[in-house]
Amino acid sequence: METKEKFLEVPLLGVGSEHCALIVDRGLGKLQGVKNHRVDFNNEKAVLELDEMKTPLHEVVRTVRDLGYGVVTTKKEFPITGMSCASCAVSVESILKSQKGVVQAAVNFANNTAIVEFIPGVADPLVFKQAVRSVGYDILLDQEHGKDIKEEIHQKLYQVLKLKTIFAALFTIPPVIIGMFFMDMPYANVTMLVLTTPVLFWSGRSFFVNGFKQAKHLQANMDTLVALSTGIAFLFSIFNTFYPQFWHNRGLHAHVYYETAAVVISFILLGKLLEEKAKSKTSSAIKKLIGLQPNKVTIIHEGGHQMEIPIEQVKVGDKLLVKPGEKIPVDGLVTEGYSYVDESTMRGEPVPAEKKKDDAVFAGTVNQKGSFQFMAKKVGSETLLAQIIKRVQEAQGSKAPIQKLVDKIAGVFVPVVIGISMFSFLVWIIFGGDNGLTHALLAMVTVLVIACPCALGLATPTAIMVGVGIGAENGILIKDAESLESAHKVNAIILDKTGTITEGKPEVTDIVWNAEVNKQILPSILLSIEAQSEHPLAEAVARYLKTSGVSSSALDAFNSITGKGVYAVKGIDSYFAGNQKLMLEEGISVPHDLSSNANVWQGSGKTVIYFAQNKVVVAVVAIADKVKSTSVKAIKNLQDQGIEVYMLTGDNAQTAKAVADQVGIKRYTAEVLPADKEAFIKRLQQEGKTVAMVGDGINDAQALAQANVSIAMGRGSDIAIDVAKMTLISSDLQQLPRALKLSKLTVKTIRQNLFWAFIYNIIGIPIAAGILYPSTGFLLNPMIAGAAMALSSVSVVGNSLRLKMIALKHHGTF
Repeated sequence: METKEKFLEVPLLGVGSEHCALIVDRGLGKLQGVKNHRVDFNNEKAVLELDEMKTPLHEVVRTVRDLGYGVVTTKKEFPITGMSCASCAVSVESILKSQKGVVQAAVNFANNTAIVEFIPGVADPLVFKQAVRSVGYDILLDQEHGKDIKEEIHQKLYQVLKLKTIFAALFTIPPVIIGMFFMDMPYANVTMLVLTTPVLFWSGRSFFVNGFKQAKHLQANMDTLVALSTGIAFLFSIFNTFYPQFWHNRGLHAHVYYETAAVVISFILLGKLLEEKAKSKTSSAIKKLIGLQPNKVTIIHEGGHQMEIPIEQVKVGDKLLVKPGEKIPVDGLVTEGYSYVDESTMRGEPVPAEKKKDDAVFAGTVNQKGSFQFMAKKVGSETLLAQIIKRVQEAQGSKAPIQKLVDKIAGVFVPVVIGISMFSFLVWIIFGGDNGLTHALLAMVTVLVIACPCALGLATPTAIMVGVGIGAENGILIKDAESLESAHKVNAIILDKTGTITEGKPEVTDIVWNAEVNKQILPSILLSIEAQSEHPLAEAVARYLKTSGVSSSALDAFNSITGKGVYAVKGIDSYFAGNQKLMLEEGISVPHDLSSNANVWQGSGKTVIYFAQNKVVVAVVAIADKVKSTSVKAIKNLQDQGIEVYMLTGDNAQTAKAVADQVGIKRYTAEVLPADKEAFIKRLQQEGKTVAMVGDGINDAQALAQANVSIAMGRGSDIAIDVAKMTLISSDLQQLPRALKLSKLTVKTIRQNLFWAFIYNIIGIPIAAGILYPSTGFLLNPMIAGAAMALSSVSVVGNSLRLKMIALKHHGTF
């Protein structure tokens, strides 16, 4: 029998924990046509192999939604041309339904349109067009198929959540005030009922809906516990509001717990809002990496005709044109033209690379002043940029934050708490005597209220918020808890060279003039020559001379010599500026003292530019990427702590050795590509090391994502900063050991918070169930349970704020 097996990545919504991921994974595993399934909650997606002959995609989407989670899909209406009858519509609908990523499709012959629900990023409208054309029809596309639908949906959900949180807080404050100070005011209970109803059933609606969906599948998560505790407290309060005599006849006061239910909903919503805000930032790295690729490219057809086409239409073998300042769209080989390309995105080196015929170019790099044509060799997912994007996603998805501990325990904690509450109810009914039913209801509600996961939910985010605040005040940005779980265990640190240890841009370090030349006129001529040159090193020379107060003078002639330097004429004299090869070819002599300087500089990894007047070199200029003044001290500090320090760079071996020797690093590797850095980290991890990666460029992105702790330099690329879990804002390497110390304190606080949150539940739940009643006659009132629940949250927040006090006490050590 024919099968239609497809590998799909289905983007999910609401899968914010390992426990949620496990629920979805189990649900998918029950579908007959789903194979090799896994749920990656960090990147919020399900990766699965699907046989659509057994289970169509819409069944997968329905299953996920039925479990209480979402799938990112979009519906679009496309005009269809060429249909002449109803059977044409059936044919088009059938071909659309068979496309990868399409959930549903409906074609209307009457108005010649197709409504297609599809998964953005999996389905491609351009493929729809090709498929529909293959059966004799056509589909008209707009230009929005590349829009980031998932980002848009997340943003809308965040705005709705923000509105619900603010609404819940505003409507919760009055019931709390009434419950604490004005319980005896007229219609107090009815007023609280009116105010808390929208908090529960509008702001907190998702908890009840998702809790019900979980129950249908005999599953339970935090939503279940929130729905049960607040729902029962609310219903219990309504009963006490309208039938208080039930309790009065038994000599008990009819307490209401409206404010408890509303406070719980408000606190949990606030926690979710903080979580969503953090999540919205994690996807921006991938978004910016994708943004490195242009949407349109210029293709050159036979005969030299040029046309602009979408990048999705580029095929291997196409000849493309890149103009000055444009991004290179795909990987390929130069066929015609000459230029310099800024490849810092891929290799991290500040000096743009020369590109001539048969040289390789890469997607996402930026062409500078020249233009050239090249042949596409790798397109789409095969490009180096696409591979970096893929590996960043994979590495991010393979790691779990410290919150994973909470989620794992929650998977057992929730059903256990529900079981304890039901068990308490039954025990009181059976052994409670005359007031058995009363005590049974009180015990059941009290257990659910006191066990509310508010403290658990706040344990991690509050400590992180305080830690992030302290870090920001001290030039250290900590994004989330992921790195904190491993930071105190770091025993190997990898440093990128350019922009991390060094300044990250070529600068003139030395210039030596021949003693016999006119130093009043020649610097002015050198400035004029370098200012007109397109070479990136020339810009460094021109910048240095301008800063030294030199002014330019007019030249009579100027000519660029490809790959070697420049030639100029002023008056009766001719001038050359360029590399040693140009001097040899032109038969220009180099005085011994200048030659000695040049040899020393080249030995230390610097680039040398020769400046000649007529047939004699009159000056030599050394250009290098300077080592930061703080790098040596910072690296020694790390080594003194017993941490192994490595340096990886895309630069040549000579320069790498010079920098490593200067800063005291014994372990270094030169001429590495982004994938090499990632592989190096994996090797260290396989040896059992906890690895921190420090970098500043896009070329460091996948290595940063792979590392146990990823740290970006603040003046580096936005993408490196987004991928990394920590950022040293000042770009000062001395902040690195301080960041590790702050991480240790922050993770210690998180663990203390979790300990107290769990201890509170371990002690509080049995008391709430009535374990002390037989020996002491004490039965915990739900009102006190609600206050204890709030106190547990306050204690967690208070412990987190204690971290702030520690930081103030040790001011200057972070």
